[in-house]
Amino acid sequence: MEKPIRRFQNFRWENTDLLAYKEEGSAPFKAITRQTLFCDPALHAELRYFDVSPGGYSTLERHEHMHAVLILRGTGTCLVGDQVYNIAANDLVTIPAWTWHQFRAEPVSHLGFLCMVNVDRDRPALPTVDELKALQSIPTVAAFLKGG
Repeated sequence: MEKPIRRFQNFRWENTDLLAYKEEGSAPFKAITRQTLFCDPALHAELRYFDVSPGGYSTLERHEHMHAVLILRGTGTCLVGDQVYNIAANDLVTIPAWTWHQFRAEPVSHLGFLCMVNVDRDRPALPTVDELKALQSIPTVAAFLKGG
């Protein structure tokens, strides 16, 4: 039987692999890793920790499943739909199904967050050229996507 507790130190959990965020070249992202902390098909749940290095970002994407994201450390910004939000430790971000989203770390600090999703989930959808143009037509979203 696996121990019921995995100790935590420096934003790493013992006996947990530090994984690449995604396969290199599969989608645009920068300086992000993941750790799968919990996965139980009987509960249909998976809990993951993502660490975004300063200036890094997750992929701009959407899915048929919703997300619950709890910020554990650092500050940054996130896009949810067509709105940009400042985020910091202890903020909870709920991302509805089929909603564009992306997380960006500030240039000077890591952004770390827990993400809970279904074990069985769809692959992310990236924006088409037209969908990206529509998002970029919103000035705050355009500035966010440029990293500013």
